[in-house]
Amino acid sequence: MKQIGITGGIGSGKTTVANFFKEFGIPVYIADEEAKKLMHRSPIKEELLELFGEKAYDSDNKLNRTYIASQVFNNKALLDKLNAIVHPRVAQDYKAWVEKQHSAYVLYEAAILFETGKHKQFDYNILVTAPKQERISRLLQRDDTTEEEIKARMENQWSDQQKEKFADWIVENVDLARTKEEVTQLHTIISNL
Repeated sequence: MKQIGITGGIGSGKTTVANFFKEFGIPVYIADEEAKKLMHRSPIKEELLELFGEKAYDSDNKLNRTYIASQVFNNKALLDKLNAIVHPRVAQDYKAWVEKQHSAYVLYEAAILFETGKHKQFDYNILVTAPKQERISRLLQRDDTTEEEIKARMENQWSDQQKEKFADWIVENVDLARTKEEVTQLHTIISNL
């Protein structure tokens, strides 16, 4: 079974593209969603409380993503510590997930695939792109955030130009009909590899 990485900058629409692959019955592991689940379980939860303090979880015992984001996206050392706690657990969870799948290929969707070097473990990698201002507009509509916070988060990710040299395929996600057409073509290509 082939393993395909799919990535793109924040707001590029990588999850939208991954969902188009799901329509073909392709299993998709969304690393960010799985990480959120894992961050509510031991031992990760205890480690996050130690790193960030009681504000890491709200009064309902849910992960306080806004607080954690405000702490790490302007503090590289703290972001590295967070990643050192979460990423190895996500990798273990993904490996167990792959063993349960039965398809020609699977997708692993993550925002910082190339930045972490994780792309090397996949057979192929897809980069989803969109113009920066389009991405900012999407995020302002989707998230309870400011343009300054979005730009700060973008600064912690590589630019599309840096990522392109590691990508086997690039999907420009501006027009959804065209994006879906590109995914259909890619599905055919990958299925026949």
